[in-house]
Amino acid sequence: MYKKFFLSLLILSFHFSLLTTAMAQNLPKREFRGAWIQCVNNQWRGMGRDRMQQTLTYQLDELQKSNINVILFQVRAEGDALYQSQLEPWSRFLTGQQGVAPSPLWDPLEWMVKECHRRGMELHAWINPFRAKTKGTPELTSMYYLQHPERFFIYDGLWLFDPGIPENRQYICQVARDIVSRYDVDGLHIDDYFYPYPVAGVPIPDDQTYARYGQGMERGDWRRQNVNLFIRDLYQTVHEAKPWVKFGVSPFGIYRNQKNDPNGSQTNGLQNYDDLYADVLEWVRKGWVDYNIPQIYWEIGHKAADYETLAHWWNDYAAGRPLIFGQDVERTVKYADTHNPQTHQVYQKYNIQRSLPNVVGSCQWYAKACVDNPGNYTTVLRQQYHPYPSLQPSMPWIDDKAPGKVSKVKLVWMPDGPVLFWTAPKTKAKDARQAALDVATKYVVYRFVKGQNIDLNNPAHIVAVTSDTFLRLPYAGGKTQYTYIVTALDRLQNESKAVKKKVKL
Repeated sequence: MYKKFFLSLLILSFHFSLLTTAMAQNLPKREFRGAWIQCVNNQWRGMGRDRMQQTLTYQLDELQKSNINVILFQVRAEGDALYQSQLEPWSRFLTGQQGVAPSPLWDPLEWMVKECHRRGMELHAWINPFRAKTKGTPELTSMYYLQHPERFFIYDGLWLFDPGIPENRQYICQVARDIVSRYDVDGLHIDDYFYPYPVAGVPIPDDQTYARYGQGMERGDWRRQNVNLFIRDLYQTVHEAKPWVKFGVSPFGIYRNQKNDPNGSQTNGLQNYDDLYADVLEWVRKGWVDYNIPQIYWEIGHKAADYETLAHWWNDYAAGRPLIFGQDVERTVKYADTHNPQTHQVYQKYNIQRSLPNVVGSCQWYAKACVDNPGNYTTVLRQQYHPYPSLQPSMPWIDDKAPGKVSKVKLVWMPDGPVLFWTAPKTKAKDARQAALDVATKYVVYRFVKGQNIDLNNPAHIVAVTSDTFLRLPYAGGKTQYTYIVTALDRLQNESKAVKKKVKL
């Protein structure tokens, strides 16, 4: 009887293993899995250092369990700073009053970089480029504004850097250079605010700027050129400061409606090109962004902006840059699957995303919603779509040279159990730029049971993506033989050759 029981259990385990392997073979090894952590909802305002760190630690831990590998952390909401800056004032979204430093003094961006890297995540500093004052900000303490108030305009209660003034574009690039130069960020990210979202009957007050700089261009074309010049210059600024830092944008989800452009999408909503003066496709075609995350937050079946329609449209116009879909967690679980009304749309949306060849991931709006797990959204991610860790999509236009392989891989028995150690590779690059690109910053550890096919493209065998040069291993009596494999990743996550170590645990 016991023999039959154990035989049945063994067969069941074998079939489960086959199912898991088959499932893993359909999952991507490289995928951008992001989450936005915003400050503009006032979640940190006046909270204090200890509570904010405690809250962020919990969120990062939960996101790590979901194999989220990129955090987009909002550090500049309105010409302010959630980091120590000599250029701009401390944010009211941190302390409650613009220009007032946190007490005790600490630097949220510096802290977040360390915490994300400790978990194997990337940290992308997220800034809003042109917004200077929202309706809730009583006064501006920015030195730049106080010195140059004529470079701003007011639109429906918002104060904005005028994008048509070259000095404004140069200043924002200076802010970006400061962030990238002083912090070990992996990316610089901007969202969808360029010229202001239109309010019916309210014109943009840029007549004087247009008269000075328009040079006879049609006003819409001139505004788009201003934003184009800014995007081009910002991209160049980021890569001049640190060539490995990625620059990404998350535009509004509609580029143009087909009624305005035969190549537009079959939608009927506000448009990047016509209303925000953001020619996103031009940026992608010219290579001025390293990744693109359109915010296609609508549900499948939305009358004006159907998710499935937009997903296919953006896929068709990816133009060789990584395309990532911005996913609205709460909206996704609010609406029923159009084929199975007993469940919500998470399965439909992710199946569409994974079916499109130019889409390399998703980004969750917003991190706390993902952590709160409404409608078991996050549970589905963990069990079906993100069950294993993943590497970042490659970016060969920045760098495609892999780092050297690790050395001295060995198992050491510590008082609390076995630990796998290895030594970081040394770069052989002769010039400083390539040497910086080749530095190993993370390591991938794979595990295979004796007899399993060594397949590094199967993410089911990834047990860790870590910045450490060691990994604690599980021990179960020392009777099972495993092959552990360690590879090195550089700053762009190019992967080195593998080094094997056979152990019994």
